[in-house]
Amino acid sequence: MSFDAVMKFLMPRNDVFRGLLSKDTENLRRAAGLFAEVARADNLEQRRLKVVELRAREHDGDEITRQIFETLNRSFITPLDREDIRSLASGLDDILDDMDEVAQYVVLFELAGAPEALVQFADILLEMAREIEKATGLVWNLSTANVKAAQQAIVHVSDLENQADSLYNTVIADLFKRDSSESIGVLKWKVIYDGLEDACDACTDFTHALGNVVIKSA
Repeated sequence: MSFDAVMKFLMPRNDVFRGLLSKDTENLRRAAGLFAEVARADNLEQRRLKVVELRAREHDGDEITRQIFETLNRSFITPLDREDIRSLASGLDDILDDMDEVAQYVVLFELAGAPEALVQFADILLEMAREIEKATGLVWNLSTANVKAAQQAIVHVSDLENQADSLYNTVIADLFKRDSSESIGVLKWKVIYDGLEDACDACTDFTHALGNVVIKSA
């Protein structure tokens, strides 16, 4: 086998990792859509059904992450820095894990209500996931226009994270204004909102990693 043939074998085409990360970000966006449905569910039974669907998305995300890592282990040369690809895959996995964990707690705690803050958090996460999907798809062709678009999406995620921070502070303050007889309910909802804040932070962490890729690859 010639040297060129060996190198071609060792170096996967861009579309291998591009396809896997595209599947991963699409899966995240669909999972965020399901979480928005969980947040808006009219009753606990509806909520349980949607959480089962979301758990399936989480398993799909785990499988995609495994495929990305296996492809990295088989690849001598990668289209992006090896650690950048690993960080992106891990970051997407973290977001989905946080989202799924919150959904599981909502059902475990038998929380049938849909307070406005829960719906607002869900909408923020869905918008973050859309921006993440858009920005990640741009890193494979970083023309001047695509660099600008990717950076705008990253800034938008940061703005959304600031909105989530403000919402979190407001809702936690409101929770602790409740009567002491509602202490169990307060603790349950605090776990939910803590988890949602973690999910939003994970989105921002992902865009920091993505921003490093944009800077290095532009």
